[in-house]
Amino acid sequence: MPRVRLIALLLLAPAFASAQLEDLDLRLPWGIDADSTSYDGKTATLIFKGLRLSRGTISIEADEGRVTNRESADSTWQFSGNVVIEVETGQIECEAADLEFAENQLNRASVTGSPAKFRLTRPGSEDATYAEAGRLSYDVPAGVIEFSEQATITEAGNEISSNFLLYNIAEQRIEADSNGDDSERVRIRYTPASGEISQEDVAPDDNLQDTEDTGNQ
Repeated sequence: MPRVRLIALLLLAPAFASAQLEDLDLRLPWGIDADSTSYDGKTATLIFKGLRLSRGTISIEADEGRVTNRESADSTWQFSGNVVIEVETGQIECEAADLEFAENQLNRASVTGSPAKFRLTRPGSEDATYAEAGRLSYDVPAGVIEFSEQATITEAGNEISSNFLLYNIAEQRIEADSNGDDSERVRIRYTPASGEISQEDVAPDDNLQDTEDTGNQ
């Protein structure tokens, strides 16, 4: 199986995070709608119930949103309960999301769910990429996204699943790993142009890396 090409094809879902979520900037105007608002003076936390937060093509809805150090360049937003994050080309549905800002710009994003669900439609393509994971952690300055806890990414009949997937945006490199348990092996389903489906289980120490086509496939 052309494993290198397959990984390059399947792991495009994080692109919408790098292209969209990292554009969050606290210095730009935000629209905030909420059913109710309260303030916890002991922790300097604003609490919103029935929250809708929006800026440009980005919107975040949640049953509850909390923000600490709101007037500071370094702050944290915590969303919980039926969280939906909409960007221009995709959507995230999850149980909780934490966004950490440094110098007014997004520094780290953490998303959790049972599982959290991701959908991406890339510009110029009719195909959608879908992903599920118990947890996603996005280190914006490092350009690294970690999918963990039964992660699965699917596109156009192709699928890769693993207990852990790490995607380096700048290097376009993926690493997949498992816990060593046969039930948690890295699994790949590939549908070539012929329409025939081939499947492969990769051993725990068989990390998948490098999305460049070396010509040796």
